Amino acid sequence: MTSFFKNLCAAALIAAACFAGQVGPAAAQEVTLRVHHFLPPPAPVPKNFITPWAEKIEKESGGRIKVEIYPTMQLGGKPPALYDQARDGVVDVVWTLPGYTPGRFPGTEAFELPFMPASAEQTSQAAWRFYEKYLTDEFKDVHMIAVHVHGPGLLHVKGDGVAKLEDMKGLKLRGPTRQANALLSALGATPVGMPVPAMPEALSKGVIDGTVIPWEVTTPFKVAELVDSHTNFAGSRGLYTSFFVFAMNKPKYESLPADLKAVIDANSGLETSKWVGRVMDEGDAPGIAIAKKSGNKMLTLDEAEVARWKKVAAPLVDQWIEEMNAKGYDGAAMVADAKALIAEYAGAE
Repeated sequence: MTSFFKNLCAAALIAAACFAGQVGPAAAQEVTLRVHHFLPPPAPVPKNFITPWAEKIEKESGGRIKVEIYPTMQLGGKPPALYDQARDGVVDVVWTLPGYTPGRFPGTEAFELPFMPASAEQTSQAAWRFYEKYLTDEFKDVHMIAVHVHGPGLLHVKGDGVAKLEDMKGLKLRGPTRQANALLSALGATPVGMPVPAMPEALSKGVIDGTVIPWEVTTPFKVAELVDSHTNFAGSRGLYTSFFVFAMNKPKYESLPADLKAVIDANSGLETSKWVGRVMDEGDAPGIAIAKKSGNKMLTLDEAEVARWKKVAAPLVDQWIEEMNAKGYDGAAMVADAKALIAEYAGAE
């Protein structure tokens, strides 16, 4: 009897081992991440960051993470809904602008203040460090993969364009965020807030006279065909920028096994934020080339003229500091830290 049971146990152990050998790899947890964003696939960030990022984590996970990318709001909703889609688990990862929901993420506006940004790569590294210091509570409902900005924004306008401050008076200009719209208003224009996908139709129908966007997004939306002039600004800091997030549903991230979390972690943070910023910078060159080829007027305001714009815009910074203080933040410290962090990567103004 003892021999029988010994043999029976041995057989059971062998069977269990064989079964484990059969199902082990298949039982390793696999996950699919659905990434949702608002731009067409050929745009610089979707083409040169989101898709390569997806391919990278698929490879580094040994194929256990699958990524499905849905551009141009294919899963429904408007761009301002993207953050909540990630928070609520409607999708797993989103790329979007917090500024599409004005006032909801006030700390991000430190980077959207007038004449704050250097290059996107430089400023995006500063933005990640600023996020870690000031913004984790604002974004506590998601798992953050990267934050970044676009390259220095500029004016793209129909007609003769903007060669001096007075030329802004009366122009209807599309703006992306609360701070950008406040800046346009202070400079004499009439701001018209809208997500970037709505901009081309608004330009073509004459709803707006122009727009503020970085060069990189002019290419996918064929902006050079819809305006006649482009106005840039002398100096080491641009007119404005917008703050972006690449964020993941928190329960989805927390449900991952440790080794898959490690794959996500290895493709998040400072270096990933720097990567997206670099993609933004590199995307500017094709937009500039197309505008020149189209025969559009290319204007750059000199330092003396830029100083006039900065003087008009300066009260907006003081106003923002007061608003942040009223919300319990130290607004002055946030502005000072944002400038100092950017200077670490870009040098002094």
